[in-house]
Amino acid sequence: MGFLERIKEGLKKTRYELKARLEAALKGPLDENTLREIEEALILSDCGVETSTRLVEKLKEAWKKGHLKDPKDVKKVLREIIGEILKSVERPLRIDNYRPFTILTLGVNGVGKTTTVAKIGKALISDGKKVLFGACDTFRAAAIEQLSEWAERLGAEIVKHKEGSDPAAVAYDAIKAASARNVDVVILDTAGRLHTKSNLIEEMKKIKRVIARETGSGPHETLLILDATNGQNAIQQVKSFHEALTVSGLAITKLDGTAKGGFILPVSELFKIPIRYICVGEKLEDLLPFSAEEFSKALLEE
Repeated sequence: MGFLERIKEGLKKTRYELKARLEAALKGPLDENTLREIEEALILSDCGVETSTRLVEKLKEAWKKGHLKDPKDVKKVLREIIGEILKSVERPLRIDNYRPFTILTLGVNGVGKTTTVAKIGKALISDGKKVLFGACDTFRAAAIEQLSEWAERLGAEIVKHKEGSDPAAVAYDAIKAASARNVDVVILDTAGRLHTKSNLIEEMKKIKRVIARETGSGPHETLLILDATNGQNAIQQVKSFHEALTVSGLAITKLDGTAKGGFILPVSELFKIPIRYICVGEKLEDLLPFSAEEFSKALLEE
């Protein structure tokens, strides 16, 4: 299965819902009422009210210029507009000259952080990088065990402490070990925390301070992992984490399990944070670098 086909398959639920709504709106002649129905279809696909309004305003401009003759034209222009919005956040993660390059993961409970850490680790190892996992989720013994299993399976190094240990101490030891073992990339898995819990956010700030002190420049990527099934609720998560910890990249998980994939548009417009990865399935290979063109095609191409 090619790259585009994998994204199409992963976005199947969002794609199906949006396609069905657009086709219902485009049954009659293209007019003001049709454009309102298109706007409603976009909103119902979780594109957000403001973003959907802007999309339809641009469609209206194209319509008035005579560029929209039939439903295929509408989808083509809409796909181009969406692609333009997403292009601004299409910046793949690049492992640069810092060594060890340190990735700190963030996210609320249940977004799939540990599995995403493993998937990123797999991609980097396949690219010839030596990877070390830091098991900073010390609240759950199961998280430490899960990451240990992934490390063994992938051939990655791992640093872990006992359940209940100080997560910042794990981060410290992970960076020290990475430097001693000539590791290229350290990925720190952290406990799920609500963006509204100030004490847990403060703990994450402490981890960041330890990383900065020990590396002199890190974390080199502060990666917020978002669950696509949360839809518009993810916007508040991005806002809170970004204000507290300065997020440098996003990874979107569980796109295959939702019809709310359109939420990526308002997130992109509002925050301009690079989307590093999207996850379109449960397999290790289902973590894909984000492509604006492929994503917009997967949403709207026939």
